[in-house]
Amino acid sequence: MHEHCSRTNGKENWMNLNGVMNPEVVLMPGLTAEFADPIKTQKETLMTNEELFLAVALNGWKGNIERADKMFSGLNEEELLKEVAPGKNRMIYLWGHLTAVHDAMLPLLGFGRRRYPEFDVAFISNPDKKQGEIPPVESVRKAWREVNGKLFEGFAGLSTTDWLNKHAAVSEEDFLKEPLRNRFAILLSRTNHLAYHLGQTALRPK
Repeated sequence: MHEHCSRTNGKENWMNLNGVMNPEVVLMPGLTAEFADPIKTQKETLMTNEELFLAVALNGWKGNIERADKMFSGLNEEELLKEVAPGKNRMIYLWGHLTAVHDAMLPLLGFGRRRYPEFDVAFISNPDKKQGEIPPVESVRKAWREVNGKLFEGFAGLSTTDWLNKHAAVSEEDFLKEPLRNRFAILLSRTNHLAYHLGQTALRPK
């Protein structure tokens, strides 16, 4: 792993975004849920509509990531190399595909360079089983945790306004014409993409 995920009391907290997504928590500038205790507010504190929409969207992302992590991490190598159904993608391919797509979110959202661009050839540009080799299971496992950990760190550092700013794939000129091409739209579309592929895994024999 290129960079270590932050740890609390000896446990990895790479998926800890409770402070960002809990309507009873306020994040102050410079203070993120990853590295500071959430600041609780009174229950009567009201969130703006934008904050509520963002909290719901981030909860959706977090929930799907946790579902995917629990499922993929609970499979052994033999199970990961099996197809979800006859003639369909293998589990390892779906895991690698999701990892590659999430990796591409890093520069798109302004969180830095991609960590695993080589995954595109194995998991995006080519269908499953159409090439001789793909990255080994442990490489995919490590990449999944690192990439999603960096995304959660980045999410925790964005304000509501930041989410409504343009993403990196759109120019300033085009963004003026199409303001919906923002970071928030990327979050929604990638959450839907994650949920879609999680649905495919339901075909897997139990």
